[in-house]
Amino acid sequence: MSSLRLLFCTNPINPLSWLIRAGSWSHWSHVALIDGDSVIEAIAIHGVVRTPLAARQAQDPRWSISPLPCANPAAVIAAASSQIGKPYDYTGVLGVGLHRNWQEDDSWFCSELVAWAFDAGGSALFRPNVSHRVTPQDLWMLQPSMDALQAA
Repeated sequence: MSSLRLLFCTNPINPLSWLIRAGSWSHWSHVALIDGDSVIEAIAIHGVVRTPLAARQAQDPRWSISPLPCANPAAVIAAASSQIGKPYDYTGVLGVGLHRNWQEDDSWFCSELVAWAFDAGGSALFRPNVSHRVTPQDLWMLQPSMDALQAA
């Protein structure tokens, strides 16, 4: 099976980053799909955009690149790319506890975009009934252990 790389990042001095990490019990405040030398991500104010990978890494002093198993990486990237230009999901990020369904493709925050793209690309990461809350931590916990990667 192939894999697709995700960029997890955080900025410990940014108040919004701190709030996201505190509210989601996560070490990470942001996640993006890596496509070559760029990332596809959902960010406040700009919505879903393509950003140079190096620029994204320079923006946040703490980051990690992790692979996730994926049957068809190109289909996941195509799904995410189809959302470029969609707005940021402020109600979703503010109301994670309000059970907003991340499978509604009208607006996105970072982790719901990633989860939706995997699902739309035929490599669902979560059971269908887990549609109300996907955080960067949920995606981080899905990554295979390094021992499993080295054995593959």
